[in-house]
Amino acid sequence: MAHELKRGQSAPAILRNTDLDAQEVWQARVDLAACLRAAARHGLEEGICNHFSALVPGHADLFLVNRLGWAFEEATASRLLICDFDGNVLSGDGEPEATAFFIHARLHKMAPRIGAAFHTHMPNATALSMIEGEPLVWAGQTALKFYGRTAVDTDYHGLALDEREGDRLATVLGDKDILFMKNHGVMVCAPNIAEAWDDLYYLERAAEAQLKAMSTGRPLLPVKPEIAAATARQMREGDPESARLHLESLKRRLDVTAPDYRS
Repeated sequence: MAHELKRGQSAPAILRNTDLDAQEVWQARVDLAACLRAAARHGLEEGICNHFSALVPGHADLFLVNRLGWAFEEATASRLLICDFDGNVLSGDGEPEATAFFIHARLHKMAPRIGAAFHTHMPNATALSMIEGEPLVWAGQTALKFYGRTAVDTDYHGLALDEREGDRLATVLGDKDILFMKNHGVMVCAPNIAEAWDDLYYLERAAEAQLKAMSTGRPLLPVKPEIAAATARQMREGDPESARLHLESLKRRLDVTAPDYRS
């Protein structure tokens, strides 16, 4: 289902690689590769069709993204692409997948607050995008991490193969962080890679717990709105540091089992 990005004739990309090998850029590559590897190990990807992106440190008009045709489990720091918002590849061997470009380039361009955007068809959160009504019921503590932070795209338009669809999704997301894409999957947006990974992981856990509770056939027991809001605020206060520690933890584990992600 992956699609090659077809670009019209355009002027060559302006060379802006004077500091694309800076240490902070390499660290972003390592961190994003780690998240791709970890997502694969948790079963959060779908073949070669899902994509993670992150703004390049020091370059608000460039983004890192995984390449077309390579599974998450194959990701390494050096294999990630650096693209501009016009689809030009400034660093890396390969091309971005078409829907990855049209969604992620437009998100990053239209919402500069988004430092990282992770799109998956992870099974439990995607299942909640396939049922009527609001996807999350605020009945579990893990779900409360996302209270007040979710948007729902109820107007599925098929594959995102042009800029208009990317713009539409960015508009639906608005000032929220999590986009449930009805009949499709989810998009997790965050200021940085660590927080995007943290949200992606816990969103799937929240969805899994909810689906298991729903499978009993008994009514769910939502938390009172005032308690849900207060709990969400408590969680958000500690999220940046917790997310940083979470990312460091998964990199330590990968350093033992699959250290080539750093290459």
